Parts: sequence; structure tokens; C-alpha cells
Amino acid sequence: MGLVFTRLFSSLFGNKEARILVLGLDNAGKTTILYRLQMGEVVSTIPTIGPYWRCYFPNTQAIIYVVDSSDTERLVIAKEEFHAILEEEELKGAVVLIFANKQDLPGALDDAAVTESLELHKIKNRQWSIFKTSAIKGEGLFEGLDWLSNTLKSGGG
Repeated sequence: MGLVFTRLFSSLFGNKEARILVLGLDNAGKTTILYRLQMGEVVSTIPTIGPYWRCYFPNTQAIIYVVDSSDTERLVIAKEEFHAILEEEELKGAVVLIFANKQDLPGALDDAAVTESLELHKIKNRQWSIFKTSAIKGEGLFEGLDWLSNTLKSGGG
């Protein structure tokens, strides 16, 4: 499932419009994150398996990639999908925020382990950061969005 929304919190971005894609495997926590943030905007949801993500790629300033840190069996798939997204021509300039979600669950990998699993060290041509989050508890989300906001304001995206 992928989610796309614009105008993320006027308190974070002021009046600036930002096109931000929220992507990740099914059950990673994307919808829960948006509900936790209590978005006042319309959110459209599209299935992960469809080829329709591409229609949302143009003019995207940032990608939020959500990973289920407790689903260690699917981290290889999450890594493959993530790197395929980064290769998309229309997303080459997008800033990347990774939410290592579900930190509240037993056996969840920490941000360093998720960084290694996703091979984030291979990202050389764009700004990125990873934050440990728990969408259910609301932990780490605003810290990540603060980073994203500051990065976009400084011309990173």
C-alpha cells in the first residue's frame, strides 16, 4: 500500500506545499501513522502491488518509507522495494525519511539494524535519515517529520 498527501502540517511547513509519498510494504504501519498524526487532509490509498504508484511520482519532494521493524522475514523484500523506488527517475531528487516502525513489538530491530538490512549506506546522492517509531504509541513520528521539514526548508528536496 502506498499513501500520498500534500500540505503536511502547516506548523511544520508553513504555507509551503510539499508532495510527500508514504510508501512501504503492506502492514508496515503507513495508515496507522497518518491516523496518529491526525491529518486534516484527504488521504488517498493505493495498493502496493499495482503499477499505479508512478502516477504520483512527478513533483515529489520527499519519500517517507515505512518499515515494519518486527517483520524480519520480509526485510529483504522491503529493501528490494526501497531501492527500486530510489532508482525511479522522477524520484531522484526526493529526500528520504525512513520510519523503522513497530519499535514497541518484541524482537523489533533497532534503527542501526534496519539501516544495515536496508543497506542505507548505499544511498550517496540524496539526503536521508532513519527514525525509530511506534505508530501505535506515537513515538518518533514528530521527530522524523521535524527532520524532514527542516531538510526541505533548507533546500534538500
